[in-house]
Amino acid sequence: MLNDGKILTAAEMKLAEQRLIDSGVSVDQLMRRAGQGAAQIIWRISAHMPTLVLCGPGNNGGDGYVIAQWLHDKGVDVSVAAPLDPQTEAAQHAKSLWRGKTLALADAKPSAQFVDCLFGTGLARAVGDDWFNHWSRLFAGAKRRVAIDMPSGIESDHGTCFNDVPIFDTTIALGAFKPSHFLEPARSKMGDLVGIDIGIAAQSDLVILPRPRISGPTSHDHKYSRGLVAVVAGAMPGAAKLTAMAAQKSGAGYVKIFAPAGFVAPHPSIVVETLSNVAELRHKLSDQRISAIVLGPGLGREERAREILTTALAADAPLVLDADALTVAGAQFMDLVKGRAAETIATPHAGEFSGLMPDALHHKLEDSRKLAGQAGCSILLKGSDTVIVSPDGKASISAQSCPWLSTAGTGDVLAGVIASRLATGVSGYRAAYEGQWLHSRAAILAGPAFTPEMLIDHLPAALQECL
Repeated sequence: MLNDGKILTAAEMKLAEQRLIDSGVSVDQLMRRAGQGAAQIIWRISAHMPTLVLCGPGNNGGDGYVIAQWLHDKGVDVSVAAPLDPQTEAAQHAKSLWRGKTLALADAKPSAQFVDCLFGTGLARAVGDDWFNHWSRLFAGAKRRVAIDMPSGIESDHGTCFNDVPIFDTTIALGAFKPSHFLEPARSKMGDLVGIDIGIAAQSDLVILPRPRISGPTSHDHKYSRGLVAVVAGAMPGAAKLTAMAAQKSGAGYVKIFAPAGFVAPHPSIVVETLSNVAELRHKLSDQRISAIVLGPGLGREERAREILTTALAADAPLVLDADALTVAGAQFMDLVKGRAAETIATPHAGEFSGLMPDALHHKLEDSRKLAGQAGCSILLKGSDTVIVSPDGKASISAQSCPWLSTAGTGDVLAGVIASRLATGVSGYRAAYEGQWLHSRAAILAGPAFTPEMLIDHLPAALQECL
C-alpha cells in the first residue's frame, strides 16, 4: 500500500519531500519520478488516446510536462495547455525538456483525454473564474479525465471543494494519499483512486483503515472469556434486537438484552432480562462478567432515557454510545463522558455530532479529534467517509464504503459489531476500526438492496477474512 497506508496533510507532505531533498534527491528527480509514474498509469489505461495535459504554474504543472513528454515518446498525440509559464525552477526545467506543442489556455481545444495538472496539493482558494471556465470547457469535451495528485479546485486536507468540480474517471495520488482523497465531498469527485510511490517515507497519525487481524477463540475460551455484551433496550425494541444479533454474529461469546417487560428475544440464544425500573438496571450493569455495554439504539428521548444514560455511564464496563444516547447527551456529552475509567466509544452520524459539539468547524477530522481529546473517548463519525479517532489523536479513514448502507437499522448493526470487538478487551479505538471494517465488508458481501438482517448474516464471512 502506498506509503504503508499513511495519509499526509499538505504540510506533512511538504516536510516529507524536504527530507528526501535533504538526503540528496533533487526536486527534478522527484518530479521525474512522479510524472513518469503517473504517465505509465495513464498509458496502461488509455494507450494511444489523444491527450491534452493542462499544466499550471507550479510543480504540479511541472509534473504535467513530464507526463506529456513521456506519452509523446510513446507516440501519443499529446499537447499541453498552460495559462502561465512555470514559476518554479523544477517546473521550468521540466518544460524545457518538453518537445511537443504548448497552447495558451484560451486557445486550447478539447481532446479525447484530459489530464489535470493545473493545481494539486496545497490549494488554498478557489481557481479564478477565467481559468476555471476554460478548465471546465476542456474537461467537458473529453471522454476520459485524469487528475494528477488532486483535482484542481479541491483543497487537500479537509475534503473541501472550492470550485464546482465535476467527477473524474481517475485520480493519481503522488507520493502519499491526502485526507481529501477519502473525505467528502471531495472523495466523490476522484473516480478510481491510485497512487504513485516516489520514495516518500513519513510518520503520520492518520492512516487508511486497515483490514484488522483478529484472533479466534482458543480451546481455553468460554462464553465469558469471549465477551459478554449487554444491550440496553428502550422505547423501540427493534433497534436493540438488531444490535444484539449483530454482536452475536460478529464474535461475542454471550449476548444479553436488558429490556422493559414484554420485550421478546430476537433469537432463543439471546438472553432477555426484564427490568421494571432504573435501579434494577444499575444492579444488572454491576455484573463484573459484562465485557461491553451498548446504549442508544432504540433508547428513546424521554426523561427516563437520561436516567438510563447516567446509569450506564456510571457502570465499570466499556461502553458504546450510539443513536438516542448521543442525542440525549447533547452538548453535555464531554462533561458526561470524560473521567470514565473504562473505554468509551461514541458513534454519531453528522447530525448527532453537531449536537455533541455545536461549535464544530465542520472539518470532519479535526472536529472528531477535538471531541475525542476533550471527552477522553474514541469517536467514530459515521458516513461514506467514516473517520475514527482515539483520545490521543490517532485516526483512520475508511477507504471501503457501500452506498447500500444508507438503510434504516444498519447503524444499530454497527453498534453491535463494535461492542463485540470491544468485549474482547481491545482499546476503544481498535474496537471501533475493527467494527467499522467488518460492517463495511459485510455490506459489500451482501450485495445490493439488503436489509439489516441480511447484513448481519454476512458478518461471519467478513470476520473469516480477518482470522
